[in-house]
Amino acid sequence: MTTTTRTETTGFRPVLLLTGGYAALSVLTLITIVLFHNDHTMVTDAVWVRATLVVASSLLTFAFARSAARGSKKGLLRLRIVAAVMLVAIVVIVALPGLFPLWLRIEQAVCGLLLLGVTVLVNGRRARAR
Repeated sequence: MTTTTRTETTGFRPVLLLTGGYAALSVLTLITIVLFHNDHTMVTDAVWVRATLVVASSLLTFAFARSAARGSKKGLLRLRIVAAVMLVAIVVIVALPGLFPLWLRIEQAVCGLLLLGVTVLVNGRRARAR
C-alpha cells in the first residue's frame, strides 16, 4: 500500500485537472445525449455507443491519474496507455467526415486536447523522474 505525500499529489495536479475535465465533459455529453435522444439527426446509434465508451474510458483515466498521483507505477503506466490510445481514437473520430455529427466531433476535439495535455505531462521528464 502506498501513502500519498503532498508533493506527489501537488506535482500531479495538472494531470488530475485535465483528466477530471475529460471525465466531466464526457459525462455532460452523455447527459446531453439523454436529453436530446428524440432528435435522431443529433443523436444516432453511433453517438450513443461512442459516448458510452468515452464516459467509461474517461472515468478509468481519472482513476488511473489518481492512482499515479499517489505514487503507483502501475497507475502511471495504465494512465499513459489509456490516454495515448484514446487520443489516437479521438483523432480518427474527428478526422473522419460523416461518421458522427459535427457537435460530437467538436466535443471529441476538446477531449482530445485535454488528453494531449495528459499525454505530454505523463510522458515528460518530470513524470519519468518520479
